Amino acid sequence: MTPSPYEGATVVAAGVDLPDWARHAVNLANPRIGAEAICATDEFFAPLARMLDPAPAAFVPGKYDANGKWMDGWETRRKRTAGHDWAIVRLGRRGRIAGFDVDTSHFTGNYAPAISIEGTLLASDDADVLKQAAWTPVLETTSLRGNSHHFLEIANDGVWSHLRVHIYPDGGVARLRVYGHVVGAFENGDADALHDLIAVENGGRAVAWNDAHFGEAANLLLPGRGVDMGDGWETRRRREPGNDWCLIALGAPGVVEKIHVDTAHFKGNYPDRCSIQAARVDGGTDQSLITQSMFWPVLLPEQKLSMDAQHQFAQEIAALGPITHVRFNIFPDGGVSRLRLWGRLAK
Repeated sequence: MTPSPYEGATVVAAGVDLPDWARHAVNLANPRIGAEAICATDEFFAPLARMLDPAPAAFVPGKYDANGKWMDGWETRRKRTAGHDWAIVRLGRRGRIAGFDVDTSHFTGNYAPAISIEGTLLASDDADVLKQAAWTPVLETTSLRGNSHHFLEIANDGVWSHLRVHIYPDGGVARLRVYGHVVGAFENGDADALHDLIAVENGGRAVAWNDAHFGEAANLLLPGRGVDMGDGWETRRRREPGNDWCLIALGAPGVVEKIHVDTAHFKGNYPDRCSIQAARVDGGTDQSLITQSMFWPVLLPEQKLSMDAQHQFAQEIAALGPITHVRFNIFPDGGVSRLRLWGRLAK
C-alpha cells in the first residue's frame, strides 16, 4: 500500500524501569527464543504476532492500511455481539512465570479494558488441539489503562508451554511480556554433548550486574549474534577505579570447555580486557552471590579483547569442575554483544 502523504514521524514508546522480579527473569514470550502467535478470535486491525515483538511499540501518525489505522500490537474490531476476544500464544520455552508486563502503549481510545490469562502444558502447537486443552487460570481478570505498562506479579508455580490471553470485550494490546524462568531445558539432554550452558533458551539468566546503562546484561545470553550495538550489554564510561561485572546463572551445572566472547558492533567502546570467575553454588540468594562472587576462583584469566570481533578461548580455561554460576568481568568498562560458555552437563 502506498504510504500516506500525511504520515508523521514515528514515535517509539519510552523505556521503563522493570521491577526486580522482571529484571531477574527471562521474557518467555520472546520470538527470538521460539515464542509464536498460534491463533486469535480476531485480528482485524492488527495481527497477534505484533504483540510479541521484542522491540518497543511504535506509533506512526497518519499511517493507515486497508482496514484502518495502523497499530503496533494486537487489535481486534469493535465487538457487536456477546462474548469477548482471546488468543493463544506459544512460549519460547516452557517455564514458570513470575509475572507479566501488559503494555498498551499508544492504545488510547482503543485499548482492551481488561485482561485475564490461562496456561497449559502441551507438546502440540495445533490450534484445534489447543482449543480443546485443559486451561488453568494464571492471571485473574485485571483492569487495564490506555497507553500504560501494567506490571502484574503472580504467585502461580505451574509450568506452562502455552498461554490463552483473554481481552474483555475487545480492543488492543501493544505488547505482552511474560517474565519467568525456563524449566527442563536439559531434561533429555545428552550429557556427553557440548551445550551453551548459559544460553537463555537453555535456562541461563543474568542474576546481578553493577551497571547496564546502555544495554541489559541479559542480552549477552540471547540467540545469534547481536543485531546492533543496542543488542548487547554495555556499561557507562567508568570515571573511577575498578571494573564492571555481571553474574550469570547456568541453566544446569556443567563443566566449561570453550568460551566465546563476541564484541560485535562495539568498536570505540569495547572493553580492553575480560576475565571470568566461577563456582558451584548451593543455596543462598541472588543478592548474597554478589559478595561471594568476588572470591570465586578464576575460570578464565584476563584476556585482551578487540573491537567487533569473536574471541575463542579453550586452552586458557582452568579445570574447576562442575559450576553453576559465573562472574563476567570487563576492564574497565564498555560493551559486549554475546557470551557463550560451551560445556558438558555435570553427571
